[in-house]
Amino acid sequence: MQKVKIPITIDPVRTAQKRLSFDGIVPLNTLTRFCESLQSADGDVAVVIHCGNDEQGLVFIQGEAHCTVDLCCERCGDVMSLAVDCSFAYSPVRGDDSAHDDIPERYDVIEKDEHGEVNLRQLVEDELILALPLFPMHDDGQCDTHKVQMSWGEIEPEPEKPNPFAILQELKKK
Repeated sequence: MQKVKIPITIDPVRTAQKRLSFDGIVPLNTLTRFCESLQSADGDVAVVIHCGNDEQGLVFIQGEAHCTVDLCCERCGDVMSLAVDCSFAYSPVRGDDSAHDDIPERYDVIEKDEHGEVNLRQLVEDELILALPLFPMHDDGQCDTHKVQMSWGEIEPEPEKPNPFAILQELKKK
């Protein structure tokens, strides 16, 4: 099966009228902000996007993105493989449009550019960034115990510090 690249930008109104769907890939190396968090930018992101009009007549862009990426484990420092899956639903609006309040909660709002288009690649990249864990770590017990910095022993008690309000107590006694 041939891998088809997802278009970079679309006109959401025209694609919704035609009820177009896009099923293809986005190369990982084109998502520069997302790749900053990764160990390697090899591979592709599988993307499925559907455009249409809902029962209220609103234009929507709905889709899913799936990929497997290599991240650095925050616990042991080794490279770990992680499957990243996300789904999204947007309703495009003009930047100066006051229709933001009329959009139902099931849709996020995305602004169209000056040509009335939406950047799909940036939309997918934003969703993938949000789907990454803040602190990627292996599951418990999978990290190499020699690399994990653990210290065992007892914590020594802190030395007694003088009370800074002891002077006030002496003044109160006088």
